[in-house]
Amino acid sequence: MNAIQYTAFGTSGVLAHAQVDRPSIVHGNEVLLQVKASSVNPLDLKIRSGMMQGMRPVQLPYIPGLDAAGIVLEIGADVTGFQVGDEVMASSMGGTYAEYLIAKADNIILKPSKISFAEAAALIVPIGTTYSVLVEAGKLQDGQRVLIHGASGAVGLLMVQWAKSLGAYVIGTATGKGLAMIKSLGADEAIDYKTQDFASLVRDVDLVVDGVGHETQTRSFACLKKGGKLLSITMMPNEELAAQYDVEARFVSSNLSAKSLAAGLALVNEGLLQPFVSQTFTLQDAAQAQDLVSGGGVHGKVVLVIDNAQ
Repeated sequence: MNAIQYTAFGTSGVLAHAQVDRPSIVHGNEVLLQVKASSVNPLDLKIRSGMMQGMRPVQLPYIPGLDAAGIVLEIGADVTGFQVGDEVMASSMGGTYAEYLIAKADNIILKPSKISFAEAAALIVPIGTTYSVLVEAGKLQDGQRVLIHGASGAVGLLMVQWAKSLGAYVIGTATGKGLAMIKSLGADEAIDYKTQDFASLVRDVDLVVDGVGHETQTRSFACLKKGGKLLSITMMPNEELAAQYDVEARFVSSNLSAKSLAAGLALVNEGLLQPFVSQTFTLQDAAQAQDLVSGGGVHGKVVLVIDNAQ
């Protein structure tokens, strides 16, 4: 099968097109998918650079990718709820930059018919991350106030929508076209991080979602009310600052299980969440796609569309 893989860590130049054996079902809880689309995530770039080897080691040669939308081709003996031909969405710890993928049934969910394969791939990590932050860890409630940093990014755009569906007052930081985008999605306030000082404009929020890190995270503590929460998807927060401001602060990992995806897809089906695909690339252009993501400033998801699957 066609795949993108690398045999050494480094820049996007290590990504290479390769012909590899099609994977086969080994365990009863597995499903073989024909991949139609896979999104490019910032974590893909971190893994490729080698910086994640201490926390999330991978073996080389490695086929990258964390999510896929595609069609069920084969089903393991213990799998129920799916049948050959189903259009599905799946999360995986690697292997999605390829024509075929073996995924565990617990990480697969039926794709809504109203969205394309590219849109489905664009939703998987944002839904899992948003559910983990706003629902599981943040427990965001109707009437609460939330500050979302990086609100016009792939995850941020979904967070704005989900927070509004929960009845929250949403403040988002963005710049350029991103400001209009988050306002159109219901953000109550849109702060231009290039020309405005969010730390002097925002006070007494219940929750800060940190999608930026570093100085932005540090300056966000002052925006919280006592007892509030700062939840980061980029780096571990400073425990001393958390104690100083009397708030909870922690790093949140994304829950990409079918259970978390189900919560988000229910909102998609209700029309409360919409996916944003910024740009699509062919599988062979994966390096170019990753470079676009690493350059920043992308509103929505960059997706690899695999048209040559047979």
